[in-house]
Amino acid sequence: MFSTKGRYALRVMIDLAQQNSSDYIPLKDIADRQDISKKYLEIIAKEMVKGGLIVGASGKHGGYKLLRDPSEYSVGEIIELMEGTFSPVICLEENAEECPRVDKCKTVKMWKEFYEMERTYFYEKKISDLL
Repeated sequence: MFSTKGRYALRVMIDLAQQNSSDYIPLKDIADRQDISKKYLEIIAKEMVKGGLIVGASGKHGGYKLLRDPSEYSVGEIIELMEGTFSPVICLEENAEECPRVDKCKTVKMWKEFYEMERTYFYEKKISDLL
């Protein structure tokens, strides 16, 4: 299940894409349009800037804008930045230690298939597809 953090990050990205502007969009405007607390969006936007999804500027004409075209952002990269790995089990996480039961595990194949299916779905889906 995805948290509000991941879902709201997607809404911010879609909102910025819909503005289709090279100008910075004030967070207050996004918060009003999306009916989300500005304070909560400040936390989310800060993580998105740190993660390289958007750029921010302060001051009179400040706000946020996309760094790339909406077709270049996958839903997967946004969700993973905000939520963490899609891995359904710890043994499939990147840099995980090899499970001592991997040779005997009857479920690892199922978990791998699910992980690949979910990850592929979200990484193939672009922000432009949601506009």
